[in-house]
Amino acid sequence: MTRYVVMGVSGCGKSRIGAGLAADLGARFIDGDSLHPPANIAKMSRGEPLTDADRAPWLAAVGAALTDNTVIACSALKRAYRDLIRDTAAAPVTFLYLQGVRETLLARMSTRPGHFMPPTLLDSQLATLEPPTPDERHLTANIERPPEEIIAGFLAGLKRMNW
Repeated sequence: MTRYVVMGVSGCGKSRIGAGLAADLGARFIDGDSLHPPANIAKMSRGEPLTDADRAPWLAAVGAALTDNTVIACSALKRAYRDLIRDTAAAPVTFLYLQGVRETLLARMSTRPGHFMPPTLLDSQLATLEPPTPDERHLTANIERPPEEIIAGFLAGLKRMNW
């Protein structure tokens, strides 16, 4: 089974890395932002952080979209969110965590035009973040590395782990 979620806070590069990884794997790529209900997009656009109740239908949609040979970009910030995704997918899911420092993330968010997620929500995402734990199927990459190196590292790690 090849179900992957490229995860991390806003600005870490989930969409870019996810699309590149999917292309290299010959997999389908879905930007998880496209699965948000309109009310969630409107709330974030106003600078309001989502609650767990706001996120639940979105996370279920992410899990439902995770069919074989799929890569989805999704923040998956908490263990409970990842559990919901895994439960809904009803299959093993590998999380590819993009880890970065606040300054880099804020700089990236401040320079991307037209995105609904304002930089003012970064701190709420960082406060919510629970990085994957050793008992979760995951790999981690530092976002300071070039995207091509991150993707190559994930591919090598997946091959090594036989996931």
